[in-house]
Amino acid sequence: MSVRYFLDTNVFVYSLDSDEPQKASVAETLITAGATTGLGAISYQVVHEFFNVATRRFRANMTSTELERYFFRVLLPLMKVSPSPSLFLEALDLHDRNRLSWYDALIVAAAIQGQCKTLYSEDLQHGRRFGDLIVENPFL
Repeated sequence: MSVRYFLDTNVFVYSLDSDEPQKASVAETLITAGATTGLGAISYQVVHEFFNVATRRFRANMTSTELERYFFRVLLPLMKVSPSPSLFLEALDLHDRNRLSWYDALIVAAAIQGQCKTLYSEDLQHGRRFGDLIVENPFL
Protein backbone atom coordinates (compact mmCIF):
# COMPACT_ATOMS: atom_id res chain seq x y z
CA MET A 1 0.00 0.00 0.00
CA SER A 2 1.35 3.42 -0.93
CA VAL A 3 1.09 6.31 1.49
CA ARG A 4 1.39 10.04 0.78
CA TYR A 5 4.13 11.93 2.61
CA PHE A 6 5.02 15.58 3.14
CA LEU A 7 8.51 17.00 2.66
CA ASP A 8 9.65 19.91 4.82
CA THR A 9 11.93 22.60 3.41
CA ASN A 10 15.07 21.16 4.99
CA VAL A 11 14.79 18.08 2.78
CA PHE A 12 15.18 20.25 -0.34
CA VAL A 13 18.00 22.26 1.19
CA TYR A 14 19.95 19.11 2.08
CA SER A 15 19.39 17.66 -1.39
CA LEU A 16 21.70 20.40 -2.70
CA ASP A 17 24.23 20.39 0.17
CA SER A 18 27.59 19.08 -0.99
CA ASP A 19 28.95 19.40 2.58
CA GLU A 20 26.50 16.71 3.76
CA PRO A 21 26.63 13.97 1.10
CA GLN A 22 24.80 11.36 3.17
CA LYS A 23 21.93 13.76 3.93
CA ALA A 24 21.93 14.90 0.30
CA SER A 25 21.50 11.30 -0.85
CA VAL A 26 18.62 10.62 1.55
CA ALA A 27 16.92 13.89 0.57
CA GLU A 28 17.34 13.26 -3.16
CA THR A 29 15.84 9.78 -2.79
CA LEU A 30 12.77 11.15 -0.96
CA ILE A 31 12.26 13.94 -3.49
CA THR A 32 12.69 11.71 -6.54
CA ALA A 33 10.40 9.00 -5.16
CA GLY A 34 7.79 11.58 -4.18
CA ALA A 35 7.76 13.13 -7.63
CA THR A 36 7.82 9.92 -9.65
CA THR A 37 5.15 8.11 -7.60
CA GLY A 38 3.00 11.17 -6.96
CA LEU A 39 3.06 10.36 -3.25
CA GLY A 40 5.26 13.28 -2.19
CA ALA A 41 3.62 16.56 -1.23
CA ILE A 42 4.67 20.08 -0.34
CA SER A 43 2.91 23.37 0.23
CA TYR A 44 3.31 26.90 -1.01
CA GLN A 45 5.20 27.66 2.23
CA VAL A 46 7.91 25.11 1.42
CA VAL A 47 8.49 26.81 -1.94
CA HIS A 48 8.75 30.21 -0.23
CA GLU A 49 11.19 28.95 2.38
CA PHE A 50 13.33 27.12 -0.17
CA PHE A 51 13.58 30.20 -2.41
CA ASN A 52 14.59 32.29 0.60
CA VAL A 53 17.39 29.88 1.52
CA ALA A 54 18.49 29.35 -2.09
CA THR A 55 18.85 33.08 -2.74
CA ARG A 56 20.49 34.05 0.55
CA ARG A 57 22.16 31.22 2.40
CA PHE A 58 23.71 28.83 -0.09
CA ARG A 59 27.45 29.10 -0.55
CA ALA A 60 26.70 29.80 -4.22
CA ASN A 61 23.21 31.30 -4.31
CA MET A 62 20.93 30.07 -7.06
CA THR A 63 20.20 32.42 -9.94
CA SER A 64 16.68 33.29 -11.03
CA THR A 65 17.08 31.00 -14.04
CA GLU A 66 18.24 28.11 -11.83
CA LEU A 67 15.36 28.71 -9.41
CA GLU A 68 12.83 28.78 -12.22
CA ARG A 69 14.17 25.51 -13.62
CA TYR A 70 14.17 23.92 -10.12
CA PHE A 71 10.64 25.17 -9.49
CA PHE A 72 9.21 23.59 -12.64
CA ARG A 73 11.26 20.40 -12.50
CA VAL A 74 11.22 19.62 -8.76
CA LEU A 75 8.88 21.75 -6.68
CA LEU A 76 5.80 22.21 -8.85
CA PRO A 77 5.14 18.47 -9.35
CA LEU A 78 5.07 18.09 -5.55
CA MET A 79 2.88 21.12 -4.75
CA LYS A 80 -0.33 19.58 -3.51
CA VAL A 81 -1.41 21.96 -0.72
CA SER A 82 -2.39 25.56 -1.42
CA PRO A 83 -3.04 28.33 1.07
CA SER A 84 -6.64 28.47 2.23
CA PRO A 85 -8.67 29.76 5.15
CA SER A 86 -9.04 26.22 6.48
CA LEU A 87 -5.26 25.70 6.35
CA PHE A 88 -4.67 28.83 8.44
CA LEU A 89 -7.39 27.92 10.94
CA GLU A 90 -6.03 24.40 11.34
CA ALA A 91 -2.52 25.82 11.80
CA LEU A 92 -3.80 28.23 14.43
CA ASP A 93 -5.42 25.34 16.30
CA LEU A 94 -2.20 23.28 16.10
CA HIS A 95 -0.19 26.30 17.22
CA ASP A 96 -2.36 26.73 20.32
CA ARG A 97 -2.88 23.07 21.25
CA ASN A 98 0.65 21.82 20.59
CA ARG A 99 2.79 24.87 21.36
CA LEU A 100 4.25 24.87 17.86
CA SER A 101 5.81 27.89 16.24
CA TRP A 102 3.52 29.46 13.66
CA TYR A 103 5.61 28.23 10.73
CA ASP A 104 5.87 24.68 12.09
CA ALA A 105 2.10 24.70 12.66
CA LEU A 106 1.57 25.70 9.01
CA ILE A 107 3.78 22.80 7.86
CA VAL A 108 1.93 20.29 10.06
CA ALA A 109 -1.47 21.64 8.96
CA ALA A 110 -0.43 21.39 5.30
CA ALA A 111 0.70 17.79 5.79
CA ILE A 112 -2.62 16.95 7.44
CA GLN A 113 -4.64 18.71 4.74
CA GLY A 114 -2.57 16.94 2.09
CA GLN A 115 -3.73 13.64 3.65
CA CYS A 116 -0.16 12.63 4.41
CA LYS A 117 0.70 9.93 6.91
CA THR A 118 4.35 10.96 7.32
CA LEU A 119 5.98 14.38 7.62
CA TYR A 120 9.70 14.20 6.82
CA SER A 121 11.39 16.98 8.75
CA GLU A 122 14.51 17.61 10.75
CA ASP A 123 12.82 20.51 12.54
CA LEU A 124 10.17 18.68 14.55
CA GLN A 125 10.52 15.95 17.17
CA HIS A 126 11.13 12.54 15.56
CA GLY A 127 8.20 10.23 16.30
CA ARG A 128 5.81 12.99 17.32
CA ARG A 129 2.22 12.39 16.29
CA PHE A 130 -0.50 14.77 15.23
CA GLY A 131 -3.50 12.48 14.90
CA ASP A 132 -2.67 10.05 12.08
CA LEU A 133 0.36 12.09 11.00
CA ILE A 134 3.78 11.05 12.31
CA VAL A 135 6.97 13.09 12.09
CA GLU A 136 10.07 11.29 10.88
CA ASN A 137 13.56 12.75 10.74
CA PRO A 138 14.98 11.02 7.66
CA PHE A 139 18.53 12.09 8.55
CA LEU A 140 18.89 10.13 11.81
